[in-house]
Amino acid sequence: MDGEFSAQIQHWCEIVLMWVGFGTITGLLAKAIMPGRDPGGPIATLAMGVGGSIIGCAVLAYFYTGERVSPISPLGFVVAVAGAFVILTFYRLLAGRMIDEGGASHRVRGPSFFRSRRRRYADQETE
Repeated sequence: MDGEFSAQIQHWCEIVLMWVGFGTITGLLAKAIMPGRDPGGPIATLAMGVGGSIIGCAVLAYFYTGERVSPISPLGFVVAVAGAFVILTFYRLLAGRMIDEGGASHRVRGPSFFRSRRRRYADQETE
């Protein structure tokens, strides 16, 4: 029984490492396809790739009821990249990086932003 448990642990570790590699590759490819600066670091890229493969394969399974498609296959890779691309698009839309509604001055950058505003208003009042 101990050998069987060890084999199951090894099998699950291999699956997790395979998904980490697969998610990283699909997330990087989705970021390479979309132009512009990309938000997030390596963990966000990994999560985007894994989430994209889940979304892509779910959409494919919904519309294509013939047979199940494994995420780690050529067709699964294509839909995973498409799903990661969709996640990146929505992430940029929610972060406000695709739609600029008034230039860079509308974003609050920290305490220096407020100091410069106070100085500007103080200069206007003294004039």
